[in-house]
Amino acid sequence: MRNDLLAGKVALVAGATRGAGRAIAVCLGEAGATVYVTGRSTRASRSAMNRPETIEETAELVTARGGVGIPVQVDLTVEEQVISLFERVRQEQEGRLDLLVNDVWGGDPLTEWGKPFWELSLEKGLQMQAQAVHSHMMLSRYGAPLMVERDQGLIIEITDGDSYDYRGNNFYSLAKISAIHLAEAMAADLKSRDLNITALSLTPGFLRSEAMLELFGVTEDNWQAGAEQEPHFIASETPYYLGRAVVALASDPLVNQKSGQALSTWGLVEEYGFQDIDGRQPHWGRYYAEHVKK
Repeated sequence: MRNDLLAGKVALVAGATRGAGRAIAVCLGEAGATVYVTGRSTRASRSAMNRPETIEETAELVTARGGVGIPVQVDLTVEEQVISLFERVRQEQEGRLDLLVNDVWGGDPLTEWGKPFWELSLEKGLQMQAQAVHSHMMLSRYGAPLMVERDQGLIIEITDGDSYDYRGNNFYSLAKISAIHLAEAMAADLKSRDLNITALSLTPGFLRSEAMLELFGVTEDNWQAGAEQEPHFIASETPYYLGRAVVALASDPLVNQKSGQALSTWGLVEEYGFQDIDGRQPHWGRYYAEHVKK
């Protein structure tokens, strides 16, 4: 149901084919935004992930919810394509870009859990950094000038975790922590020049994405059954919970006070009060402290 919180705003979601990126784009559309839906997978050509979701489907969902979805096929690790992407936004939106969400990942098949760093594939590890760190660097580098010209905007780095703690795999940890520091560093530069542009990082809790549902052999209708294989799945949240957190931040006139911070869905729900699509308000931070960390 459209709510017009972001009517007239222009957003770009990098990595919006599926999962968190798709849900963020759809929630922005529900808030009335024009959303550039970027990624590699189209109906004519799948990415190396070889999943069925496409940017066209995401864009159609954005439009169906009340926004304007614009699919753009881009390899976000290629600088020339990133430059062309923002030139297109500049031309079509008269230089306006209100929100940039850096959610490029694609690292699941590259992550080798259970191995020490000296046994990891260096090739896979470097590819992960190219996809999940270098792409974010380029997107911010070429997207920020549109915001600087108008002295307004919000850059959100999507990551996993809100701390610098080790995440169980050397290269995975480096990629996710890099997103936090990228936001922190960008915020420092923006503040030093007294610009009204915000940069921050945001993490979901245990994300119940399409891939996770498939992994446990369940659907969104019976997802609780997945807890029979992984007990902590009972505290999971849909990608739309993260999407609603993004909308809450993008529509907050005081969001600049959060610049540089590492935020979470469970922390923001306490402030903004949004709900997941099933009406729940999962709090992974509390659950983790009580059931996982112990």
